[in-house]
Amino acid sequence: MIIKFGTDGIRGPVESQITPEVCLKIGHASGLVLKDMGWETVLIGKDTRVSGYMLESALQAGFIAAGVNVRLLGPLPTPGVAYLTRSLRNQFGLVISASHNNYLDNGIKLFDGNGEKIPKEAEIKIEKLLAGELKPVQTAELGKAQRFDESGDRYIEFCKSTVPPDVSFDSLRIVLDCANGACYKVSPSIFRELGAEVISIGTEPDGYNINYECGSTHPENVQEEVIKQRADFGIALDGDGDRVVLIDRNGRILDGDDIMYILAYANPNRTGPWSGIVGTAMSNFGFEEAVKKLGYRFVRADVGDKNVNQMLKKEGWMLGGEPSGHIICRDLVSTGDGTIAALKVISSLLILEKDPDDVLQNYTKMPQININVDVSNKDILSDTQIQQKIKEIESDLTIKRILVRASGTERKIRIMIESDDEACAIKYATDIANMLKK
Repeated sequence: MIIKFGTDGIRGPVESQITPEVCLKIGHASGLVLKDMGWETVLIGKDTRVSGYMLESALQAGFIAAGVNVRLLGPLPTPGVAYLTRSLRNQFGLVISASHNNYLDNGIKLFDGNGEKIPKEAEIKIEKLLAGELKPVQTAELGKAQRFDESGDRYIEFCKSTVPPDVSFDSLRIVLDCANGACYKVSPSIFRELGAEVISIGTEPDGYNINYECGSTHPENVQEEVIKQRADFGIALDGDGDRVVLIDRNGRILDGDDIMYILAYANPNRTGPWSGIVGTAMSNFGFEEAVKKLGYRFVRADVGDKNVNQMLKKEGWMLGGEPSGHIICRDLVSTGDGTIAALKVISSLLILEKDPDDVLQNYTKMPQININVDVSNKDILSDTQIQQKIKEIESDLTIKRILVRASGTERKIRIMIESDDEACAIKYATDIANMLKK
């Protein structure tokens, strides 16, 4: 089996791709490559999938065979692992998670000692080693393993420290959906310790219910509860905590573009590191135009928060993200962090003494149609008829943008079309979807 990195690590079905045998080799190969980069200890965190226990053991064995020491963190959000790799120093991190996918999938995300997704060059080296034979180091050089029980408390304190000391959450009622995932313990504690009244949902993981009709992919649950509870905010995280969708007191759903616009609006400094914002190919054209009117530069990176972070580093900027809810506040974190993004938005609005509607009233999105099509083989995208159809649509002057791409995390083709003529965009997107289903 050929194992390849996608847009966000390695991911796939546990029963056929992310098996214990594969994870043993991934641990060994990753250990050799990252040890060569100067890090000799790996922090391993995971979400709440039932397969996490099995894969954790396999990865642990692989790292030890490579002569790498292992520190087991237990369930912890992906950004929490990234934070600890920086905080504990000279250590790299691995997260066992398939993010927003269901429990049948699992995956591996790797961070270097700076808390950033490992570079492409390291991924290529690991892929090459995966094709070879596993050869443990000499017995005297084998790694050792231990548990690190302070991980959750450290991440909680870090998140709380990002809120300005003069900002109080005491008056807030917040509905928080943790998607039955890695945030189920830490995120409710963060908001409660900051003084908010927290109504928690999605905080009873059983190994199988992660992301199931809850979390950032199903924000309607929080939306309903916000209205019912007359809450000030709703927060919907995904299974590993690196995505967030917010809901305001009126039940309006705020995606990643909306969240970044609020943060851009609230920022008084629009020079130097704060002079530009990074989006992706999926960012709404209306969002791009709106942040430019605020005085920012705007560039698009390839899809994936890793690519967003790389573009931020290249430009020397601090804010970037995706409509899906990966938000990187680079002055605080090195990867998408749903809890940090929510804290920063709420803090900013409290300082401004404004509701989201007040900030977003002059911001209009262009109608954008998104359709995801399940496919058995993503190579179907190269079909001549489908490519001809895409070119035909691109030539239509009513269409602002069209993007048809293979998902880097799921067996799906994603279709996005933007147009002032919403009906036309729907028709074209449906036409392509039907062709992909044949």
